Amino acid sequence: MKYMTGNQIRNTWLKFFKNKGHLVEEGASLIPNDDPTLLWMNSGVAALKKYFDGRIVPKNPRIVNVQKCIRTNDIENVGNTARHHTFFEMLGNFSIGDYFREDALDFAFEILTSDEYFGFDLNKLYFTVYPQDQESYDKWVKLGVPEDHIIDTDDQNFWEIGEGPCGPCTEVFFDRGPTYGDYGTETIKKDIENDRFVEIWNIVFSQYNAIKGLEREAYPELPNKNIDTGAGLERFVSVIQGAKTNFETDLFMPIMAKISEIADVKYTGQKSFKVIADHIRTVTMAVADGAMMSNEGRGYVLRRLLRRAVKYGKQLKISRPFLTELVDVVVLMMKDFYPYVVEKQEIIKKIVTAEENKFLETLQSGEKKFFDIVNDLNSKTINGKEAFLLYDTYGFPVELTMEYAEEIGFSVDVDGFNVEMEKQKERARNARGDIQSMSSQNQDFLMFEDKSEFVGYDKLIEKTKIIKVFPEGIVLRKTPFYATSGGQVADTGIIYNDEFTLNVIDVEKLPNGQFLHKTKETVLPDIEGLKVTASVDKEKRRLTEYNHSATHLMFYALRQKLGNHVSQQGSFVNEEGLRFDFNHYESLSDSDILEIETMVKDMINNDFKAVTHVVSVDEAKEKGAIAEFGEKYEEKVRMIDLKYTLDLCGGTHVENIKDIKDFAIKSISSIGSGIYRIEGVTNKTVKNLSDSLEGLNQDINNLIDKANKILLKAKKANIDITFDFNKEIETYGSYQDVMNKRKLLQLAQTKVKELEKSYNKIKEQKSLESVTDFSDMTYGNKIIGEVKNLSGNALKQLVDDLAAKLEDGLVLLASNLGKKVIFVCKSNNPEYNAGKLVKGAAIICSGNGGGRPDFAQAGGKDPSKIKDAIEYVKGAVL
Repeated sequence: MKYMTGNQIRNTWLKFFKNKGHLVEEGASLIPNDDPTLLWMNSGVAALKKYFDGRIVPKNPRIVNVQKCIRTNDIENVGNTARHHTFFEMLGNFSIGDYFREDALDFAFEILTSDEYFGFDLNKLYFTVYPQDQESYDKWVKLGVPEDHIIDTDDQNFWEIGEGPCGPCTEVFFDRGPTYGDYGTETIKKDIENDRFVEIWNIVFSQYNAIKGLEREAYPELPNKNIDTGAGLERFVSVIQGAKTNFETDLFMPIMAKISEIADVKYTGQKSFKVIADHIRTVTMAVADGAMMSNEGRGYVLRRLLRRAVKYGKQLKISRPFLTELVDVVVLMMKDFYPYVVEKQEIIKKIVTAEENKFLETLQSGEKKFFDIVNDLNSKTINGKEAFLLYDTYGFPVELTMEYAEEIGFSVDVDGFNVEMEKQKERARNARGDIQSMSSQNQDFLMFEDKSEFVGYDKLIEKTKIIKVFPEGIVLRKTPFYATSGGQVADTGIIYNDEFTLNVIDVEKLPNGQFLHKTKETVLPDIEGLKVTASVDKEKRRLTEYNHSATHLMFYALRQKLGNHVSQQGSFVNEEGLRFDFNHYESLSDSDILEIETMVKDMINNDFKAVTHVVSVDEAKEKGAIAEFGEKYEEKVRMIDLKYTLDLCGGTHVENIKDIKDFAIKSISSIGSGIYRIEGVTNKTVKNLSDSLEGLNQDINNLIDKANKILLKAKKANIDITFDFNKEIETYGSYQDVMNKRKLLQLAQTKVKELEKSYNKIKEQKSLESVTDFSDMTYGNKIIGEVKNLSGNALKQLVDDLAAKLEDGLVLLASNLGKKVIFVCKSNNPEYNAGKLVKGAAIICSGNGGGRPDFAQAGGKDPSKIKDAIEYVKGAVL
């Protein structure tokens, strides 16, 4: 076994399998595309699920990759063990219905033991097999593996994650020798964690279809058997470089050296170094792939990791911001294999700096609050509400609170914290599953290989033939119908001949690339082979194309205005409008939005014929073409030239960008984790933008309705007031209309508030005018008595006016409102306590209340006792 760097190991892996006919597929982004079951890309096969479950048939059934992964389910183990990481890389080779067990194990044996590649000593390798997998056992023996180095295990050697593809697997372990512990191979058989026998590779034989309700022995064979392997790069590097742990390798030591320099502390295996190094790798690579800091979903994961790194930095007495210095180291280490991180370096540092400074500002007050809470406890448990307070107000993730608590022998009521958390916005991560689920293969779809051609780039009507009828829909020899893809919705229209007409309501791609047309009507197999005419809804297609091309221009404008770190996080275009999701580290101002909108408007004012080129991916990249988010491209791709932007896109577009005619942004909102969503409209829809703002228009109409109800009440009460408000405003066909509508809403809110205030004031004045004679309630310099139907505000005004005329006097009035009574008292004499007087009166009327000695108010539920209450007051002051 020869020494190799981490980068040499990556490249050796790719080179070996490329020589064996595998297509080198670039690793996917850490942010999963269109997979709600995953928060992060968490395994080598995760990005290839569509191949394994049969949704898509790959052009080359042999694939090799190096996949970036993030897993945070056992974050507390980072730094405590030799091999736990939150960010790691998986080396993988895959066969989709091509080679199987024989070739897979031949390849594994060769790359592991050949001196041309990794050159492991066979005597130090051990292999596990599933007890019923005799074929793998025999194959390893045939290759020269000693039988006492082959260990059969139980369920740990069968890969299954619910319904869908599954099968036995074989693992490869490396024996690092007795220096790492006096362990025997029983630790492998019993799956006991240890530092001597290190698992470096797992090969899965995906050959069965798991079906709920069936015993494993009854699982049917898959129509296409697959190979799925995963070898952890960090473990490979550790073993090959002879390192004590994964952290003492060239994947981590440059970071350790920088931490040591910053902290002025020598690295001797401290947990703090390991946690910081692990977490900064994760944050750097995740942000490079477009993730942002936030309080939910993957943004919450990143925030938690960064704050843990800061906290462990404090353990090393680092009290200043330091993480951006480590970002530079990570970028330098990764740039040879992941060159794109260099382009993202500055934006990563900007985001990390802002987040680190923000946390340092809150950390000190948070720590103080933590210890204040602890000092006030009567037990050694921090309850859920207190833990949530630390999270919500002081920015402490509950895990950080748990770590602080553990250090001083306390615990945290996590269940109670979760109850409090549920009262707030539900986390995006809770909506995702924890497993990388796969669908079951559809054998009929997989086996259907007849050629079908899409002609919809140039034609919207085509005479063709039905070549296949599935229960789910029909396939045509040629079709002008676009299938849902790349964010563009499918075409609709009709398929017809002299005998029938079918209404197409949706179109989707089959595994081998044909388009399946779903129809409103049920179709029977006997129409297979018939000639038909396929006709696309022309108006819907044209409107969709306006929105699609405008989306590309808007993406260009966003990059120009905000920076090249902006990447597409999803899109949706149909005939009604466009929706575009993108990442950014801060919200956009109204002026930013207007400027982006103006840039797009200016672009579509130009006469430029859109040009499509069919080129290789490499050629497209050389020309600077922008790829759509998360898309995997075939060897030949469509490259659309819209003058300002050159993009890889399989969708349909306008013939000339001036055909779009107009563009306006309708809304922009945050959808979490540093992801923003813009909605827009084009063409003739723009002029109706102001009328289409349903939420704002409804709010304004609700306020007008409220004003009309107040005016109606005023009319009945002979109160003369007016509501001067005009909801009609000038429109511009621009986001300016949205801004103006917001201002109009604010004006309506102010006007209605003023109207309501005027109405109540005049109503109170009229109430006071009806109460003029207090002679029978006057006792010297004291007025005590009952009035009818005065509101609280009117009563307070009346009492205040009367008391102003009584030097050293007192006024206490009770307003009988039918079902309740209000007492208000104003005392100009310290001898009489207004608060105590109204409280006593209110208690007699089944109520309560009180206030200051000079002015107080109380209420009661039983007006029939008002006279008793008045007599009580008289008795107290007369």
